[in-house]
Amino acid sequence: MSIRTNAEAPSQGGDSYRPGTTITDWRPEDEGFWQSTGRKVAQRNLWVSVPALMLGFVVWQVWSVTVVRLGDVGYGFSKSQLFWLTAVPGITGGTFRILYTFIGPIYGERKFTAFSTLILVAPMLWLGFALQDTGTPYWEMVLIAAVCGIGGANFASSMANIGFFFPKREKGSANGLNGGLGNLGVSVVQLVAPLVVTAAVLGAPAGDPQRDTKNDTDIWLQNGAFLWVPLLVIMALLAWFLMNDLKVAAAPFSQQKIIFKRKHNWLMTWLYVGTFGSFIGFAAGLPLLIKDNFESQGYQATTYAWLGPLTGALTRWAGGWLSDRLGGARVTMLSFVGMAASLVVVISALPSGGDQGNFWTFFIGFLAAFFFSGLGNGSTFRQIPVIFRDQHAREAAGKGPEAQAAALKQSEMESGAVVGFSSAIAAYGFFFIPAMFANLEVTTALWMFIGFYATCLVVCWWFYARKGAEAPS
Repeated sequence: MSIRTNAEAPSQGGDSYRPGTTITDWRPEDEGFWQSTGRKVAQRNLWVSVPALMLGFVVWQVWSVTVVRLGDVGYGFSKSQLFWLTAVPGITGGTFRILYTFIGPIYGERKFTAFSTLILVAPMLWLGFALQDTGTPYWEMVLIAAVCGIGGANFASSMANIGFFFPKREKGSANGLNGGLGNLGVSVVQLVAPLVVTAAVLGAPAGDPQRDTKNDTDIWLQNGAFLWVPLLVIMALLAWFLMNDLKVAAAPFSQQKIIFKRKHNWLMTWLYVGTFGSFIGFAAGLPLLIKDNFESQGYQATTYAWLGPLTGALTRWAGGWLSDRLGGARVTMLSFVGMAASLVVVISALPSGGDQGNFWTFFIGFLAAFFFSGLGNGSTFRQIPVIFRDQHAREAAGKGPEAQAAALKQSEMESGAVVGFSSAIAAYGFFFIPAMFANLEVTTALWMFIGFYATCLVVCWWFYARKGAEAPS
């Protein structure tokens, strides 16, 4: 396939490339087009996508910090019930990610980003009003948590979309930035929500305070939900007016469903469950783990928990960047080895018998686990487009420019669908990890995770990293 080098790279489809339009002519691998037009359009879409995705993660993870204070204001929920409240959003998040993977390309990602951001206003309002009444029944809280989980679905459509904007050499970094900075929503809500609930920062419209009987102070738990409502509205408007729909990214489900016949869809999903599933599950479960195991020693979950997902979110970009230079499979293998070693450290530091454990060893071990999960999140998403691009390029070799162009378009569509689908299945880690912490001994659950990482390491090495691998990436 020939590469244009002219400086102007005029549109072949009469596109203006202005914000809010549908683009039919998109050629990121054409260097002339990329330098003159493509880069600035792609970056504009990326930098609107990032904060919109971040707010989706805020809504998805708001329960991870909300549950920490429920007992202080009079809710009589058990330890197991609180873990379930943190786990339930993972069910809806993962399930709706499957839908969002295929819906976005059908209707256009600009329109769908605006819509999927705006509808998150509803669960935040519902949660804010429910938190003002300690008589709110548990079943209603579970239902609110389930609806909040829809925020996690935005990731699938967002990541599938952004990959289309960038050339092969920059996909890892672009997906790493979008996913990594979007993942920061977990840290943002775990840092900001505990701060805004301590004062009437939203004024009278937010309602009256609750009494924190543990610390004998007034708190406004509803602020942790209401705070995000105006931001969600603003980002929905910015997405509508500033982003673009890409015609090349549009595909009906009848075309996208081919990924279910692709072996590497299922293999990469297995690996991404190990990386992102760990990241989001640990982020949901860590606050209660700190509260249950170390609060009696003076360590507050709201002071420390947000640092874990912050570490993982920032290193996601590093994982993509390193993979563009070293190869995604190598970085993915490093991530699984690192996570397994980190959890061994965590296990060694947990309270056991008469031993109170060591908080700082426990916490540093978890930070390391988040660090390596972030690397793996970035590297796996770099692997996917490389695997499918190379596979289709081999099949089209020697068949002429038109066949090669068609193969490239098909690989882009399939890799986008695989990115969304794998992220959907991995999102169930949000449910299963807190659920395992609620129903198993913590050390038992952590050893099970280590065993799972061993299977991921074998899969990655055999299919993608070893000499003569089927799909080196």
